[in-house]
Amino acid sequence: MSLLVRLLLILSLLTEICCLFSGGVFDLNFFKCMWRKDYDCPHEDIRFFLYTTSNRRGRLIDMNYPKTMFKTGFKPHRETAIIIHGFNGTQTSRHIMFLKDAYLSRKFNVFAVDWERISRYPCYLSSLSNTKLVSQCTAQLYSLLTLTGSRSKQITCVGHSLGAHICGMMSTHLTKRQHKIIGLDPARPLIEQHASDQFRLTRDDANVVQVIHTNAGFFGQGSFGGTVDFCINGGQKQPFCDENTIRLEQARCSHFLSVCFLGNAILSRKRMMAFRCPSGCVKSNRPPYLPVRYSGRIRGRMKYFHIGQDTPEDLTGGYCIPQERVRNCPLD
Repeated sequence: MSLLVRLLLILSLLTEICCLFSGGVFDLNFFKCMWRKDYDCPHEDIRFFLYTTSNRRGRLIDMNYPKTMFKTGFKPHRETAIIIHGFNGTQTSRHIMFLKDAYLSRKFNVFAVDWERISRYPCYLSSLSNTKLVSQCTAQLYSLLTLTGSRSKQITCVGHSLGAHICGMMSTHLTKRQHKIIGLDPARPLIEQHASDQFRLTRDDANVVQVIHTNAGFFGQGSFGGTVDFCINGGQKQPFCDENTIRLEQARCSHFLSVCFLGNAILSRKRMMAFRCPSGCVKSNRPPYLPVRYSGRIRGRMKYFHIGQDTPEDLTGGYCIPQERVRNCPLD
């Protein structure tokens, strides 16, 4: 783990300790970093918003009275996307709304999971702990969808950063394996080298587990964890983020672009040039990602794939995909 990431985690821990004592140890109203130890669902800090083609502004679903979602245009026979934001995010973040609109363009039912209250900056450690509760409550939503008539093949869990791991953790609360998960630059700090498979996204969590890497080795995990992994522009650093002179901002920009790459892929439906990555994501963000002596061998193995929702479900392995342009990518 890089020194910068270690320092960030130490600062996060110190900040959370300060939060606990800022108003006196017995004054709960002053707690800013919330550690949820109760695992009862529905939970007041985890909310689900449903968006449909007939209700694009969205509506909060009361999980105590779940049948109300049919009043917002929910169609069980249509495909459904469950979108989960990451640390310090919210379901109304611009990049999440961009992805939501992309799915709506295909007439999906879209559920946005909002766990903002228990995932706020700088409380990364408590957010990690709270992913257990979020996964349990989202698994309850998933089960409800199958009970209403949706088939597992129609449901895709899409998670960014910590949200990707929540998609994977849902598997421990379901009696039947999910069909498809798309992990968008799954979070790395304190997970890649320390978390067990039960508390992270793995290729065993669904029949199809697609991972899109854009900041591998920094905010995003460096190892391949899906049935298929795509490294965009090498997968570690995005060239569109070079205008930021601070490395931390470059990494943050690259990390969030995974959401936009998926959104653009859904909207464009275009195939992208791809070829096997030699051994995981690489530092270079320009093809062919290998020394010149290997370039001829690589060119002979180039293929064209859709990424995201249209990726062939029998595709396996790791692929590097160059992207020269990025459109409509809000980062906050």
